[in-house]
Amino acid sequence: MDTSKYSIGYYPAPGCHLNWARKDHIEKAPRWCSVDLRDGNQSLVIPMSLEEKLEFYHLLLRIGFKEIEVGFPAASETEYEFLRTLIENHMIPADVTVQVLTQCREHIIRKTFEACKGAPSAIIHFYNSVSVAQREQVFRKSKEEIKRIAVEGAKLVKKLAAEYEGNFRFEYSPESFTGTEPEYALEVCNAVLEVLEPSQSNNVIINLPVTVEMSLPHVYASQVEYISQNLKYREHVTLSLHPHNDRGTGVADTELALLAGADRVEGTLFGNGERTGNVDIVTLAMNMYSHGVDPELDLSDMPGICKVYEACTRMHVYERSPYAGALVFAAFSGSHQDAIAKGMTWRKEKGLHRWTVPYLPVDPRDINRTYDADVIRVNSQSGKGGIGYLLEQNYGYILLPKMREHLSYQCKSVSDHDHRELKSEDVLAIFMDRYLNVHSPLAISDIHFTPGSGGVQAVVTFLRNGRQATVQSTGNGSLDAVSNALKAYTGDRYTLRVYTEHSVQERSSGSTAAAYIGLESENGVMYWGAGTDTDIIRASAGALIGAYNNMIRE
Repeated sequence: MDTSKYSIGYYPAPGCHLNWARKDHIEKAPRWCSVDLRDGNQSLVIPMSLEEKLEFYHLLLRIGFKEIEVGFPAASETEYEFLRTLIENHMIPADVTVQVLTQCREHIIRKTFEACKGAPSAIIHFYNSVSVAQREQVFRKSKEEIKRIAVEGAKLVKKLAAEYEGNFRFEYSPESFTGTEPEYALEVCNAVLEVLEPSQSNNVIINLPVTVEMSLPHVYASQVEYISQNLKYREHVTLSLHPHNDRGTGVADTELALLAGADRVEGTLFGNGERTGNVDIVTLAMNMYSHGVDPELDLSDMPGICKVYEACTRMHVYERSPYAGALVFAAFSGSHQDAIAKGMTWRKEKGLHRWTVPYLPVDPRDINRTYDADVIRVNSQSGKGGIGYLLEQNYGYILLPKMREHLSYQCKSVSDHDHRELKSEDVLAIFMDRYLNVHSPLAISDIHFTPGSGGVQAVVTFLRNGRQATVQSTGNGSLDAVSNALKAYTGDRYTLRVYTEHSVQERSSGSTAAAYIGLESENGVMYWGAGTDTDIIRASAGALIGAYNNMIRE
């Protein structure tokens, strides 16, 4: 690799423009314009068909976009036909404006207006390249000649807008703005504005595209602030952004530029676009949402949005894509799972509305993700906290801390051996197989209690290898009496160290009792069992016999 061939290719704004640096958050949503159907579509290996563009268009409407760039109608028949379909079938809602792109070339501008004829509300977005590299290498024209192209384009769109049926607004982009001297970009934009004459009834959009990312985000923010402070007709101009992501900082470019005075953002869902893509509107909007700012876009069904996007574009939403990826809320790490589970419990105990759960920047349920499928994920790296949380949240079992730890080792062993992730139902199956009402090799087939002077008397019938044996014993309570009967029948010695119980709410049949027992063998090893029954005593006996079976099987 040879760094000597590269040098800084951008032009910082003259003077000091750092007012944006004094702000620490974006206070309100910008005007959003989706360019998925144009910029995003032209970057696809297989561009969308008319039917796919229509499906995607309706998705954008459902999300809440009020400005949608629907295509480059002079570029292809599909682009032209799509726009005519929207207009002729009255598919543009009253509060939505469609946007079309055209170069500053007369025949392309005229074809664009033909496509837009009768549009209830349309933005004619015209552009020409103004960067040093484009002026010198592509057009081989002077600054004055390049400016003239923009001015002549502005004159033509203004003229045709008066001649064609429809409601038209104007947007101008000095393409390759980031490779242009800011003073010259400002000169061209102001020359265009002099032609278009913005007013209260004639708002004009000046769009500053990061056609190619060339600088650190703060440099772009300062360029935007410089333009914003020096544009003519500023009160009647919407200052727009169109960042690409060549350096991987498109989101940062946009956020800082919004602090610097921009009013509007053009981008795509999930950042699809030329090269490394456009700025990711989903990430931008959700970043605002995580700061308590309404992004004015409805992203509450993120899985559904991803499904339509992937079907129409044949692109894949990367698993680690912010907010939308399948794994972005997933916690496999034991310490992360434990913190999340404790955070959820804290929030419930305190009755909190404000979201402060560790490791989760937003509540996954706000975008239609679930805790069991999307947050607590079990593999060989998982810990007791997450596994216990899954059992409690999905099935109502509240395990003792040491029992959760023991179960976590069982689950991790299965995951490691099978080389797979475990779902919540897998965790339940392991719990039931290893701990819950384990009746082999020894079971209790019948049990009766009577009060006695020395405590509780139990008559317990044990079943082993098809043979029954009845043992009578006493204890200071029902469970102690059953335990003494078990010891008398088996001759084994152990210490009942841990016992707890609670009710389990079942969806169909009310509540049952759950009991958990930890037995310590003579050599100091703990064994665990769980039992459920409508009767708490029988549930406790089931937990006892389960723990005992685990002890003798080992």
